[in-house]
Amino acid sequence: MSTILGIESTAHTFGVAVVKDGKVLSNVKHSYTTESGGIIPMEAAKHHELHKNELYFEALDKADLIGKEKEIDAIAFSQGPGLAPCLLEGLKFVKELAKKLGKPVVPVNHCVAHLEIGKITGAKDPVMLYASGANTQIIAYASGKYRVFGETLDIGVGNFIDTFARYAGIGFPGGPVIQSLAEKSRNYIELPYSVKGMDISLSGILTNLKQKLDKINNFDNNKKANTENAGLIVNNHVKLRANVNERGKVNYTLEDLAFSLQETVFAMLVEVSERALAHTGKKELLLGGGVACNKRLQEMCKIMCEERGAKFFVLENQFLVDNGAMIAFLGEIMFKAGIKISGKKIDKIDILPRQRTDDIKVVWK
Repeated sequence: MSTILGIESTAHTFGVAVVKDGKVLSNVKHSYTTESGGIIPMEAAKHHELHKNELYFEALDKADLIGKEKEIDAIAFSQGPGLAPCLLEGLKFVKELAKKLGKPVVPVNHCVAHLEIGKITGAKDPVMLYASGANTQIIAYASGKYRVFGETLDIGVGNFIDTFARYAGIGFPGGPVIQSLAEKSRNYIELPYSVKGMDISLSGILTNLKQKLDKINNFDNNKKANTENAGLIVNNHVKLRANVNERGKVNYTLEDLAFSLQETVFAMLVEVSERALAHTGKKELLLGGGVACNKRLQEMCKIMCEERGAKFFVLENQFLVDNGAMIAFLGEIMFKAGIKISGKKIDKIDILPRQRTDDIKVVWK
């Protein structure tokens, strides 16, 4: 039996969780958000510093460990990949706790943690479609590692959506708002479809969407919108239409672009996922990462799996977004396999902001 404390701090979310014998006893988090614009790494790190202690004690309380911290066997933390300022804030907190409690530390790869916690769905040996902010990968276990069979060639799907949302005047995170807007439309506007073998590319689609949004908002190429002259408001509450006199008739809205974005990009993700299933011969698809919360992506994956006779698995939303439970869950598996750092060696632990999924030797299987 082992009790593991997990700390997640790779990007916008600071999470703390307790896992005991594969059971999640607590899983609390607080996320950095904005009303406009995207994530600012240094501001996100300040957010983590502000909330870490309250989240720590809340997690202990929910796990019935207040005053019983000595029952914790090890502290797992997200070592990478991620935003360096955010990762450093988490590492700093972990080192403080390890010294205070006299416990070993288990460094965890954030991406692998997303995959490993999928075991609670009942998935045995899946292909994983990992769709999050900075990461978009098709992953499956083979020959001692989690191999990347396909990935984005430029930007992660979550960052792609957030960037488009930011361009439309929507705050961070933009994904939930884009999903809400997409649900109000069925008018598909043709967008580039960029699948290259097992990989995808999103930068060209983003440029095309921005151009279409510029047309709606009556933007010039290098000028900001003149909302007074055009009579337009750029936010997530008002339908945006072009100034007909200056741009000609435009028969689509922001809702239409959001709908078309999802239909195009999610179809790309499903295509490469199906190709990975065929290539590996595996019969399970696991959907993970924050973008996996999107109901339309789940629906498209489910339809594909039904058509090819594969099983489809998706976690609860609390385990799809960045969270401490997945770090503690994998941390416990690694700890039981003898992977831990103790004593003065803890001082030498560093973050790995660019660590890849396929860098990790999976010695615990």
